[in-house]
Amino acid sequence: MKLYFSPLACSLSARIALYEAGAEISYVEVDPRTKRTEESADYRAIHPLGLVPALEIEGGELVTENAAILQLIADMYPDAALAPRDPLGRARLQQWLSFIGTELHKALYVPLLDRAAPAEARAYALAKAESRLGWVAGRLAGREFLLDRFSVADAYLFTILNWSSVTPVDLKTWPALPAYHARLQQRPAVARAFAEERARYAREIERHAKAAPARAEPAVNDR
Repeated sequence: MKLYFSPLACSLSARIALYEAGAEISYVEVDPRTKRTEESADYRAIHPLGLVPALEIEGGELVTENAAILQLIADMYPDAALAPRDPLGRARLQQWLSFIGTELHKALYVPLLDRAAPAEARAYALAKAESRLGWVAGRLAGREFLLDRFSVADAYLFTILNWSSVTPVDLKTWPALPAYHARLQQRPAVARAFAEERARYAREIERHAKAAPARAEPAVNDR
């Protein structure tokens, strides 16, 4: 199997899940600006939209979309217990993956990370923070994870909350959120994945600076 990723993009959550599962898999970095892989191949020949993550499984099948990939990883490695097995538990997992993907990833953080977004669009997105993040904080008050134990939803939420450091979102407004983020970062799989991708991201920034020094690279983008 092979995971196509960009450093610190939402694909970080898939790496976390794979590390939690102890999966044997190769990782291929995709440059978010050039859409080329480490081997200088055109990633759009693999996934025409040029978005990560993409998971190539046995037989050459390609699976895209983060929520689908996370659930597939959980199903492929059931011993890691990254997803509930009962119908209601699975529905709750899908509820959180949907919420994180739509209300946080796309509705809140993407406009804030897009330097081309008009000021009005950024202000509109930021106005959603209080209700969306406040609701998540309420869920996490007195809880260790979103569900009864660590799941792929936690891997996704950890990844998205990382982006607060380069946006106007101040997680300290909701104390349960920075506490949750710090707690998850102590998990070996999370710490390993985050450290590796942070180092790769630093190299990506350096590479882009050398290629076009006059152009500043955004700290994180939607990839």
